[in-house]
Amino acid sequence: MYYRDYMMPTMWQVHYGYQNNMRKFYYSFREALKLVKDAVLGEKKDELFYDYLITKAPTKEEKEIIRTIRNDERKHNKMFRQIYKDFTGMDIKIDEEIEFEKPNSYIDGIKRALFGELKAMEKYRNIRAGLPGRYYRDMVFEILTDELKHADKYNYILNKDLYRRID
Repeated sequence: MYYRDYMMPTMWQVHYGYQNNMRKFYYSFREALKLVKDAVLGEKKDELFYDYLITKAPTKEEKEIIRTIRNDERKHNKMFRQIYKDFTGMDIKIDEEIEFEKPNSYIDGIKRALFGELKAMEKYRNIRAGLPGRYYRDMVFEILTDELKHADKYNYILNKDLYRRID
């Protein structure tokens, strides 16, 4: 379709970033790989932080919720490592002496975890935008949807705490 001697791209071309048969990325591939490397460290820190929160959770239900989130973080770590290795042929090395800052209270930790999940989603969205190929983008989409679930679960815990205080 033409508009004033300019060929308008089809919706498919606009949606997938094609114009003149050239792929254009919202985020560059190189930037995405750097963010993947950063994400591995972030997921490891989250795992350790959530291990700590599990020990502080007041109920079995909350311990189990946080445990499932922690297990997802382990899965994400493996997925990001696989993405990085598939593209670079290299493993990501992490210092085993990773530390995290302990929260002032359990609820402060839950709040920090909630906002950490939201911040991670912003980063992972940029990773997804810079990766070529549907397979890898779908892997990151799975991680993104897990992070959304985690944020919802942390909101549930915060609401439970609020109702405990009211009663």
